[in-house]
Amino acid sequence: MELRLLHYFVTLAEELHFSRAAQRLSISQPPLSVAIRQLEQELQAQLFERSSKGVRLTAAGEHLLDKARQLLALSRQAAQETRDVAQGTRGHLRLGFVGSSLYRGLPQALEQFQQTHPQVRVDMLEANSAEQILDLQQMRLDMALVHSIQPPEGIASQLIMEEPFVVCLPEQHALHASAAIDLAELRNDRLILFSSLVSPTYHQRIYEMCLAHGFAPEVRHEVRHWLSVISLVSLGQGVALVPAALERVGMPRLVFRPLLGSHPSSEMLAMWRRTPANPLVQALLACLQQAVAEL
Repeated sequence: MELRLLHYFVTLAEELHFSRAAQRLSISQPPLSVAIRQLEQELQAQLFERSSKGVRLTAAGEHLLDKARQLLALSRQAAQETRDVAQGTRGHLRLGFVGSSLYRGLPQALEQFQQTHPQVRVDMLEANSAEQILDLQQMRLDMALVHSIQPPEGIASQLIMEEPFVVCLPEQHALHASAAIDLAELRNDRLILFSSLVSPTYHQRIYEMCLAHGFAPEVRHEVRHWLSVISLVSLGQGVALVPAALERVGMPRLVFRPLLGSHPSSEMLAMWRRTPANPLVQALLACLQQAVAEL
């Protein structure tokens, strides 16, 4: 059934007068009569009884009226929601993130995003950088928050935050009172580090920082999440080099100290597919940039 015919039918059913219904539809009466006959032929049912006294619905017409109103309402809703999705005010955003993003403005950005986009559902998945990029390519994610990594072809990226690495020590460590620490002073400490399989870029960067200061670190534990890294440090299992944002975690029995000298930084990037583009990505990016600026 054409939605146009249903619209004509509902209008006539509400007016029960061909002339008034045609006027309301901004058409002449003959096309309305043709449309109603076409609908009756298609349904093989008489919808109206016509007499010198006027027009009234048949039992079949009464039954169709409620259904027709529902179908027309659904069509209007579908059209409006489609426009909203295209304009980025409604829809579904699947967001991947690394754990450190929780201390780099992500919760504040999501709060602002949900206030300005209440009709958008955001689903979140914590995963390492390599896993997120694969999910982007396979269209399981719309946007990814990752550590520094080269985006593959077809993936766009934008730097969200860049900050220094700091030394994370257990509070009883001999260097806990130092204002700043020379990396070479950690040559005899056990290092807690991400697995090279989980985050090869971070793993390589920390190793190269240590090698540049004359030692290869003794790696005792390799873990998958930042909270696991600093938790092991708080338990006295070693030391770690972590993004400065992790100072905001507030975990007890830890101290954080800056590194002396110049070192590579820790970066967080947003990545997304160039095509097909999800208009919600740019809206969340703007919220992230604002949240990072306010930190």
